[in-house]
Amino acid sequence: MRMKTTMIGALLLVSAAFAEVKKRPNVLFIAIDDLRPELGCYGAPQVKSPNLNKLASEGLLFERAYCQVAVCGASRASMMTSVLPTSKRFRIFRSRADKDAPGAKTLPQVFKEAGYTTLSNGKIFHTQGDSEDRSWSEPDWRPELNHAFSHDPATTNKLSSTRGRGRIYEHPDVADNAYGDGQVAEKTIADLKRLKEEGTPFFLGCGFIRPHLPFYAPKKYWDLYDRESIEIASNRERPENAPGSLGGSGEYKAYHLADFEKGSDEFHRVMRHGYMASVSYVDKLVGDVLAELESLGLADNTIIVVWGDHGWHLGEHNFWGKHNTMHLSVRVPLFIKVPNKLAGKTEALVETIDVFPTLCSLAGISVPETVQGKDFSTLLENPNQPFREVAYSRYKGGDVVVTDRYAYTRYSKGAEMLYDHLKDPDENRNVAGNPEYKEIVQKMRTLLEARMKEASEAKVKER
Repeated sequence: MRMKTTMIGALLLVSAAFAEVKKRPNVLFIAIDDLRPELGCYGAPQVKSPNLNKLASEGLLFERAYCQVAVCGASRASMMTSVLPTSKRFRIFRSRADKDAPGAKTLPQVFKEAGYTTLSNGKIFHTQGDSEDRSWSEPDWRPELNHAFSHDPATTNKLSSTRGRGRIYEHPDVADNAYGDGQVAEKTIADLKRLKEEGTPFFLGCGFIRPHLPFYAPKKYWDLYDRESIEIASNRERPENAPGSLGGSGEYKAYHLADFEKGSDEFHRVMRHGYMASVSYVDKLVGDVLAELESLGLADNTIIVVWGDHGWHLGEHNFWGKHNTMHLSVRVPLFIKVPNKLAGKTEALVETIDVFPTLCSLAGISVPETVQGKDFSTLLENPNQPFREVAYSRYKGGDVVVTDRYAYTRYSKGAEMLYDHLKDPDENRNVAGNPEYKEIVQKMRTLLEARMKEASEAKVKER
């Protein structure tokens, strides 16, 4: 009798535990490559992004979110482990979590260990297979078409002299699923249907490539814009007093520039046109995924996160792309919709490594000791409260901290940059050497050194 009672008690405990897991919120985790805060919801009305705008209006939009590294592989590995970068860890686009941060659990891993079904479609980690077995319930899925797959024969009529790649843009009249991102959306929608049937909580990663170069998107998204009316950067000069250590990305040179003269108004317009068309393409795909989530009745118990892995220059200072510590490279779009939580905007400084512990908190999952991010879930109740004093980021030889007013970079060879965002929001003048800012520079040095020390004390092995 006692044995029977014990067995019944054990079964009841297991049943209760299973029921508790089933009540936990799902997570739809949407990563968009090279997406800077150039959306309608961020005050960029010329960009047509209705689905992202709507989602942002239903959740909490972060006006001042920053990535840890302005290059995709390193940024994603840092974010997915919530471990800060150093001069030896998370440096380049090929950086991997499993190589650079041994011993650190990944975000999907902790959800998987908590009983979630975890799936990855498209680009979540930069490198397919990074931390795969421990992170995902099924193999990391990617479309067979790579990011430079072309549908227009004219694209490859001329190839770049550097990497032998085709034209930097194309706009064939094809369906959404003609490119890999459309197939990622379709796979994600199919998985949502399957997950609905299975009934267990899920962490579903959905990673889109566009607006990453090259700017290949179906014609209908290019047709949303009149190129001649597209506003281009007004500050195309190098920042005044910028040190020689400051450089821009050369990634665009891997593609043929279609006989446009680099630096011309025409080149700036076609590049912005391509970027915005690519954003609108991805916006439509995000809308398709969100519509399916709603139609399946899953939206009421699903946390939705949208984030960009780093910023992007669109001709400002005549830079194209990321790969530096300027504000346009390190500031990213981030918004999160949590059922029954506040919708609005916050000016609080947050970092992408903060997403990991926040999602754990919202799902009732313990945070690993290797996590260096901070839980910002209280901002969902009070978005006006302060959060971080500084945001920290780096790229190769440069480390940067950003406060409410200033952005300070120190390079490994000693050069410094200081931008006063109150007086110079576009970072057109480096004032690090101005006597007026001497005390500010010293304070920013101290803040930077504290964050670099924090990064060095991560509970993982250095490479």
